[in-house]
Amino acid sequence: MKNNINPTMEQKEQTNTTDELPKSPGRLGLQRFMQNKLAVAGTIILSLIILTAIFAPLLTNIDPTKADLTKIEQPPSSEHILGTDSSGRDNFARLLYGGRISLIVGFSAMMFSLIIGVVTGTIAGYFGGKIDSLIMRFADLMLALPFFVLALTIIAIVDEVTIALFVFVIAITTWPNLTRIVRGSFLTLREREFILSAQALGAKNHRIIFKHLLPNAVGPIIVNATLLMATMIILESGMSFIGMGIPQPTPTWGNMLSEAQNIRILRNHPEAWLPPGLIILLTVLSINFIGDGLRDAFDPRGNKS
Repeated sequence: MKNNINPTMEQKEQTNTTDELPKSPGRLGLQRFMQNKLAVAGTIILSLIILTAIFAPLLTNIDPTKADLTKIEQPPSSEHILGTDSSGRDNFARLLYGGRISLIVGFSAMMFSLIIGVVTGTIAGYFGGKIDSLIMRFADLMLALPFFVLALTIIAIVDEVTIALFVFVIAITTWPNLTRIVRGSFLTLREREFILSAQALGAKNHRIIFKHLLPNAVGPIIVNATLLMATMIILESGMSFIGMGIPQPTPTWGNMLSEAQNIRILRNHPEAWLPPGLIILLTVLSINFIGDGLRDAFDPRGNKS
């Protein structure tokens, strides 16, 4: 009897021990993220938008840049699902392919701004002193300059606005906020015991930065980078709307809204401006929901619910 009972008790003890093992930070973060219904919904919606942009050639065989003056401002039909614009271009094709440009611009500008902000914030927050003062005074100067004035000035100087130039203009004018965030995180972390211990043991600066500081500051960086992408998409749409963004006939959501500024189109052809307006709204909301979910996942103390 003892031989039959003991194994069962041991198995129960092993099961209880296994259940009590702590979860990894990544698994806990994913669990908290999945509990946020808005973040999950935002992830699904954004994924669908990205997939439609990637597989645009499979959804339509119409060239989004091809103008047909015989089909100007046509209403929706079997041939043109969302009708045509003032140049006879297919609105549905431009909506799909415009998602490619808008998302690429938003993501690329975010990554460029992220690199600048992380590098400058790391240098300023870790080394401090004169280099910190120099970087932060330059960041304050950039923040003091109105974004549209600075961006429009740079764009007005060049002869032709390309996607690469547009990404550079947006990124070069939006990095200071991320620099402040990274610098603040580093200023807090560098006074912690594990950083002081690493310095006392003779760890080199690059090891302390990449092995200790950046991994502990990655939460705020990822969250703010996610929200920054939404800002980039809005900036691209806004500047394209006023005619200072990606030039026609390159399809972007902002260019589609710019094409529909005519009061006649606004009244008689809502299919020309309503879809790009809604898709911008859904994209930005989805990214913001994902950013909120990531914030709660990386910093559960900020979740009051």
